Amino acid sequence: MIIKSITANGSHVFSVSELTLTAKQTLENGLPLLWVRGEISNFVCAASMHWYFSLKDKHAQVRCVMFCHKNKYLDWLPSNGMQVEVLALATLYEARGEFQLTLEKICPAGFGLLHDAFEALKRKLEAEGLFDSARKRLLPSYPAQIGIITSPQAAALRDVLITLSKRMPGIPVILYPTPVQGGGAAQQIAQTIKLVNERAECDVLIICRGGGSIEDLWAFNEEVVIRAICASRILTVSGIGHETDSTISDFVVDQRAATPTAAAQLITPERQHLLQRTQHFSQRLVRGQQRQLERLSQQLDYLQLRLTRPAEQVHKRIQLLGHLQQRLRMALRHTLQEQQWLWQSLQQRLPTPLLNIQICSAHNRRIARHLLETTQRIMERHHSHLNNLQQHLDHLDPQQVLARGYSMVSDVDGKIVLASSGLTIGAHLDITFAQGRAYVEIKEKFTDKHANISTHV
Repeated sequence: MIIKSITANGSHVFSVSELTLTAKQTLENGLPLLWVRGEISNFVCAASMHWYFSLKDKHAQVRCVMFCHKNKYLDWLPSNGMQVEVLALATLYEARGEFQLTLEKICPAGFGLLHDAFEALKRKLEAEGLFDSARKRLLPSYPAQIGIITSPQAAALRDVLITLSKRMPGIPVILYPTPVQGGGAAQQIAQTIKLVNERAECDVLIICRGGGSIEDLWAFNEEVVIRAICASRILTVSGIGHETDSTISDFVVDQRAATPTAAAQLITPERQHLLQRTQHFSQRLVRGQQRQLERLSQQLDYLQLRLTRPAEQVHKRIQLLGHLQQRLRMALRHTLQEQQWLWQSLQQRLPTPLLNIQICSAHNRRIARHLLETTQRIMERHHSHLNNLQQHLDHLDPQQVLARGYSMVSDVDGKIVLASSGLTIGAHLDITFAQGRAYVEIKEKFTDKHANISTHV
């Protein structure tokens, strides 16, 4: 609990806890993460695996702590007297009121500047597109010849050669001796890469070096080496440092390997694996040939069974011809017998022709007599009907009526005149008599039955 108090004159009085807290907040807010260089002294690794030591120079020192969840990722152990650079947060340990640095990273002296240069060059080259995956080329499955750029005294060279001889001893290896550390190493590496491309002796080039500090590996972070790798027409593989080490060269080569040994494994097929595959394919080929031979043997046996001598073929054909001839005779005999049975059946069903003719003649006479009688009755009936019709026509014949003294009057249009009321004086009429006709003109008319008509015939 922080206890605050006010003096008589109104000024604030800090408690120790409040003071240390305020100082801690001021430090942490005022100073961001920063790099500090110094010499390690009084290094202690506690049972909790936290590291405690002092970082000093000629004029001052400061307490440092690096907690286990930060230091467990380091592959080296600091020691007293070592010049280091630390990335830390300035803070205050309240329990003791001590100023200290809480470490995020620790590395040998010079790493901070090298790290900044590393990141700056990396950002520059990445912006140029040198890290794009589209630039990466596929490694050959079976390289004809392998080139190695490294120092002849490097332990990594021995590991690479042993690995290549175990995996594929038949592939020739060319060593291009080159310093990989120290002043001027970067320029010599770049010149060797250029020389390798001019000579064009190998399919793939291993650029390798054993593990070391960032200073030891710095030649592979130089821009001249990076440009030479990008310009190489020969496929490049990097095997630089340990698995945790990283250089800019790793980002521009066609394929990166974690270690030099891994680079040798990456570019060569394993001889034992190839032998096993060859044996497997050989066994498959033998089995396939055996199956093919078995199939052809069965086919040959089948054809051999079908294949007979010409004499046997003729004999079989003669036997077949005799069998067919016998079947033909039987078929003809059977057909003839059926035809005979059919003829006898039809003959039994066929009556005597004379009897048939007599029956037909009697039937025809009956039909003729019946036809004559029927025709006479029909003629008589039609004649009687015709006489009746004639009598009716005679009664209705206008000529017969006219013969009894009647006449028929019609106008000029041929219309029959039935009354005088429709006539006009001077009109002409046509009068038909039993014998002859007359044209008359009306002089006078009456409404009764008598009319004074002047006749002009």
